[in-house]
Amino acid sequence: ERLRSIPPASPEYAMTRTYLDWLVELPWSKETKDELDVHRAHRILDDDHYDLDKVKERILEFLAVLQLKQDMKGPILCFVGPPGAGKTSLGQSIARALGRKFIRMSLGGMRDEAEIRGHRRTYIGALPGRIIQGLRRVGTRNPVFMLDEVDKVGADFRGDPSAALLEVLDPEQNHSFTDHYLGIPFDLSNVLFIATANVLDPVPPALRDRMEVLELPGYSLNEKVEIARRFLVPKQLEAHGLKHQRLRFTRPALELVIGEYTREAGVRNLERELANICRKVARAVAEKRKAPQKIEPPHIRRYLGARRFELETAERSLEPGVATGLAWTPTGGDILFIEATRMPGKGRLLLTGSLGEVMKESAQAALSYIRSHSGLLGLDGDFFEKSDFHVHVPAGAIPKDGPSAGLAIVVALASLLTGIPLAADLAMTGEVTLRGKVMPVGGIKEKVLAAARAGIRRMMLPQRNRHDLKEIPAEVRGKIRFKYVSRLEEALRYTLGLRFPRKKKAAGSSS
Repeated sequence: ERLRSIPPASPEYAMTRTYLDWLVELPWSKETKDELDVHRAHRILDDDHYDLDKVKERILEFLAVLQLKQDMKGPILCFVGPPGAGKTSLGQSIARALGRKFIRMSLGGMRDEAEIRGHRRTYIGALPGRIIQGLRRVGTRNPVFMLDEVDKVGADFRGDPSAALLEVLDPEQNHSFTDHYLGIPFDLSNVLFIATANVLDPVPPALRDRMEVLELPGYSLNEKVEIARRFLVPKQLEAHGLKHQRLRFTRPALELVIGEYTREAGVRNLERELANICRKVARAVAEKRKAPQKIEPPHIRRYLGARRFELETAERSLEPGVATGLAWTPTGGDILFIEATRMPGKGRLLLTGSLGEVMKESAQAALSYIRSHSGLLGLDGDFFEKSDFHVHVPAGAIPKDGPSAGLAIVVALASLLTGIPLAADLAMTGEVTLRGKVMPVGGIKEKVLAAARAGIRRMMLPQRNRHDLKEIPAEVRGKIRFKYVSRLEEALRYTLGLRFPRKKKAAGSSS
């Protein structure tokens, strides 16, 4: 009635007409029928992605429950993992397995709350938020909705989008999500929301609490070879018009590309290098030159040039005062060298290598432990008063932080003071206390995979991290010998052969 009374030339007519168009075109009750065949869904997920068993199991469980209870609300999942681990493509695969439409919305760099909730209609050019826009585009109220890069959301004077997401991702509230433009509630409870992130630290705790976090750690060498063979190579052959050339990559060739031309937890750079090789072969075919039918290691060297990465442990000289630590990074694990040296001075500790506050405090605690046990290391009481120590962590341009290098710093200092070098194939990780305890740390799977990539054969871990090895592929566990320690005395005995006298029990204590 109101629209009929407004002159068509009036600006208000256009605004009201646009608003009514949005209301009419939204899928208030329209939804796609779910494919509830669990075996079919399992087959699709396996066809599209190698490994990732935890995530696949969670989706199949959701599908199984949906069979038994049709009105079940969709879970709010968050895939956390390094770049190239398959988070975004897994969302598309889940939509295909469920028979649902797929929407992807990138949150990277988003700073305006109105991008989520929309603008009020009083503003010129007002539109609903991107959630409602996406639902109108796919025309169904139960799609798989991917919120990509949820850890890259910012905030400024226009509001905080992550706060607006709290209502969207809360199963108790999102059945009545109110967009500012629409002004009436819309039911989002049937949408299967999947968020992705490289790291969880920047995600506000309240938002993190609303999501079920599923970690996608990096891949081992064998897993990368299988992913390349099953998915990446066929995809690149298709993309470069080489499908009919019957070109194939041998396993040694793929291992060479993975080991010497990429250094990553995911497979994004691996795909880039395979595309590079395919372009070279495509050019040879186009110029009517002889093109190989089988890509072997000599072809890799010819097409990709000199190797870009070497085993870092091979660069190490067996000198006292150098230990190999392990670090966790947003792109996966990495190995870390700890170098310690001593010079005449006044008992100061110098720390370099772009270290954060937590890592500096770990180094202080490590030196305090060594000083308190100086007699057991055969050092005079005033030795430390006349010495300065310098601990350096190479790759100084890269910021480093966290407590997990504490064990490596203690062992590096003990190696320096005893003159006993450490084995080149030994790496370690663990937090230390002043009382000599070795505390558990995180990111064990990523660190072990990084150690395997770098040629490490022995690894020292905190005793309380023993259960984390269940997450590591069997072929990686078979390559590395693990030593578990709960005290620094055990660590120094294992690495340097140092023996500490047993502590006497207090009088009156019973066994």
